[in-house]
Order: sequence, then C-alpha cells, then structure tokens
Amino acid sequence: MNAPPLAWSGIIRLGLVQTALGAVVVLMTSTINRVMAVELALPAFVPGVLVASHYAIQVLRPAWGYGADVGGRRTPWIVGGLAALALGGIGAALATALAATNLAAGLALAAFAFLLVGMGAGAAGTSVLAMLATRVAPERRGAAATTVWVMMILGFAVSAPLAGHFLDPFSMQRLVVVTACVCSVAWLTATIAVIGLETDAPSPVSAAQRPPFRAAFMQVWSESAARRFTIFIFVSMLAYSMQELLVEPFAGVVFGMTPGATTKLAGLQHGGVLLGMIGVAFAATGIGGPRLGSLRMWTVAGCAASAASLICVAASGYAGLSLALRASVFALGISNGAFAVAAIGSMMGLAGEGAHARAGTRMGLWGAAQAVAFGLGGFGATVLVDLAKLAVVTPLAAYSLVFVGEALLFVVSAALASRVASPQPARASAPLPPHVATAQS
Repeated sequence: MNAPPLAWSGIIRLGLVQTALGAVVVLMTSTINRVMAVELALPAFVPGVLVASHYAIQVLRPAWGYGADVGGRRTPWIVGGLAALALGGIGAALATALAATNLAAGLALAAFAFLLVGMGAGAAGTSVLAMLATRVAPERRGAAATTVWVMMILGFAVSAPLAGHFLDPFSMQRLVVVTACVCSVAWLTATIAVIGLETDAPSPVSAAQRPPFRAAFMQVWSESAARRFTIFIFVSMLAYSMQELLVEPFAGVVFGMTPGATTKLAGLQHGGVLLGMIGVAFAATGIGGPRLGSLRMWTVAGCAASAASLICVAASGYAGLSLALRASVFALGISNGAFAVAAIGSMMGLAGEGAHARAGTRMGLWGAAQAVAFGLGGFGATVLVDLAKLAVVTPLAAYSLVFVGEALLFVVSAALASRVASPQPARASAPLPPHVATAQS
C-alpha cells in the first residue's frame, strides 16, 4: 500500500458516504414503494420490478471493483456515483407524482430513475469498500468496519422517520420536495466529506501489469472460500430482503397507517437494526468485556430470531394490535442487525485472503451476489403477495403466507450459516460490509 493509512477522520468521512447512500436508498425501498402500492393502488409487483432493477444493474459491481483495483483514484467513482444516486432518487419521486396523472409516462421515468439509483449506489459503494480495504491499517479494520456500517444504518434510521415527519399531511408535491431535499443534502454532505482523501493516492496500474477483467474475476471465483461465501451471501440475503418491500404496505393495508406513519415504522425497524448490530459487535469482539460467542453463532442466532420475528409480524395482524406490530418490527430489526453484522464480520475476515490485489474484485463479487439476491427477494415477495391475494380471502392472509415463507427461508439460512467456516481470528477484522443496499445496498 503506497498511500498512507487513513486516520480516524478519514474513516469517518468515508462513513458519511455510506450514510448518504442509506438515506437515499431507504426512501426508494420504503416510502416510494409504499406510495406506489397504496396511494396509487398499483399491483405490488410494479414497485417490486423497479426495486429489482436497481439491484439487477449492480451485477456490474465486480467490474467496478476491478476498476478500483487497477485505477489510481477512486474519488471520481464515489462522487459520480453519488450524483447518479441523487438524480435517480429525485427522478423516482417525480415519476411517482407523474404516475398519478399519466401512468405510462410515470412508470417509464421511474424505470430510468431506479436504474440510476442502482448504478450510483453500486459504483460509489464498491469504491468506498475498495478504498477501505486498501487504506485502513490492519489493526483498525474491525473497528472501522463497525463504524462505517453503523453510519450507513444511521442513514436509514434518521432519513426514514425525518422524511415521514415532513410527509404528513401527505401529497405528491410534498413527496417530491422532501425527496429532493434528502437527496441534495446527502450528495452535498458526502461529496464534501470525500474530496481530498486521495491526495497521496497511488498511481494507476500500468496496462502491461493489468490483467483482463475476466482473468481477474475467474481468479477470485476459483478460490473455494470466496465461492462458498458467495453462495451463502446470496441465500441469506435472499431471506433478508424479502420482507423489505412488504412491511410498510402491510401496515398501510392491514392497519390503515398513513404514509408518514409507515415511514416512521421503517425508521423504527432500522433503529432496531442499529441496536442489534452494535450489540453483537460489542459481544462478538469483546469490546468493554469478555467475548461472547463466535461470529458464526451470532449469524445463526440472528437468522433464527429473524424467522421468529416475522411470524410475530404476521400474528400482529390477526391480533389487530398496532403496538404488537411495532414491537414485532422492532424485534425484526434487532434480529436482522445481529445476523447482518455477524455475517459482515465473517466477510471481513475473508476479504484479504486469496489472490493479492483483488480486494475490490472480491468485494464486488460479494456485493453483486447480495444485490442480485435483494432484487430477486424483493420482486419475488411482491409477486407472491399478488398471487396469494388471488388464492385467499383477505390481504392479511396473503401477507401472512408470504411472511411465513420468508421465515422458512431464514431457517434455511441459519442451517447454511452453521456450515460456513468462521474466519481466522487474525483476519476477522478486515474492511467493510456489503452495500443495498445498500446496499447496498
């Protein structure tokens, strides 16, 4: 590593990029999704296809990671990705408002906007991961991973309830204004934070020393540890993502909650994710006390608890208690956070293993597996809800059937997690989490 390691100030600045990514993406997967499904009364698969498209475009993550491996500067990727993300977010809100009067034009604009969101989140997120992988000193990697992951979840937890507050009383105009404000502030904050981090960046790899992308990708895929972990990431993230597009519409349809109230519910869930993540990070690393359990144990426990929480979410609808719904969603967030941070810790332990100078490609591979799983999970869940509505009497029964199916997937994920080898302690603290995402995912 030619460039000096990042100080804590640099790590925090990269964390602000993740905060910005989370703040914008959560509005796409929660608020915009809910407005299309409830206020516009569109079939659930419509927002499902849009969200799936923003994940599908992220199959290009390995190529972006490869670019980060061989390129000398990652800041342009991050700033450019953030700009695409912000423009896509604003475009999605405009498209939703337009769909209320011109459905065809609105959906066409939405399709383009969601692709921009996916490209922006993938390009910026992968480059952040690559920078952390190569610029954080080994002794700081575990703490840096936790810090930046917390900051990404903080973007979810702060953006959703804050936007929900300003969305009431709801109107399409408010939706556009609030989304534009969130996207603009996110882009400006993250861009200011990242500028200047690469003043001592290494020079690009010469063409003679640069392997073709296909060769670099196949080298990573040939590593058995990387390949097995990719499969685990795909299956577990498929289970993790299926509830993402259903909780808010479920609350709106079954409990009659307003868009502002369901957006706040999403904030409550992400607050639970943050709490679960921090708790497991302290327990599994032994910060402030004895180390409790392994990363594999917490991954299995988090998956099992997520399954139980989803059953409780479905049961709250039959009980008709909004308080029970909120408690179950909060528990689901805690369980998801515990599972996610433990799985991420395992990924960090594997990130630096295998072929040298392939951290970006490896991160891109895992990010692509997560993105594809998120896209299939979200789309599959919405299609299943629509099909279930045709087969059963009430929307409550339809959503409950899908929630139970998702719980079973989490049980399968727990079984898979129990068979994934824990990383060596010395390597359990490598760089950062996958995005939704983002993602990212």
